[in-house]
Amino acid sequence: MLKKHTFWIKAAIALQFLTAAFHSLSFLGKPVAGNETERQLIDLMTTYQMDMGNGFTATMHDLYTSMSACFPLLLLFGGVLNWFMLRQKAELHIWKGLIHIELVIFGVCFLVMAFLTFLPPIVCTALIFSSLMMARFTFPLKKHIVTG
Repeated sequence: MLKKHTFWIKAAIALQFLTAAFHSLSFLGKPVAGNETERQLIDLMTTYQMDMGNGFTATMHDLYTSMSACFPLLLLFGGVLNWFMLRQKAELHIWKGLIHIELVIFGVCFLVMAFLTFLPPIVCTALIFSSLMMARFTFPLKKHIVTG
């Protein structure tokens, strides 16, 4: 079973969906200050509006939230695309191309997470990248249709 490419594709899909859901939980709570310095920081991040030109003013919290929303959207896109390709029984050469693209995108995502975030997103993106890598290395050598 672990030698089948479809197992690793399904694992990648599950990890992409689970990571997107896990990351989306951060939108449910409000940051809580543990001391006076953190209270000041949270207050400035949520209330101070920077003039960014062309009539655009935003707080750091607004920018942080917009960028944070992109991560689960990227994960959902990858998972839905992989799921769709499995359902369509895409040919092997299509899968190889798609997995190569996802390896680049999720590989860069993993590196960014590794250098700029904390343990949970690092582990989640590493697992996604690893399952995509395993899917790529377990593809059969002959051309045929990938079955779900």
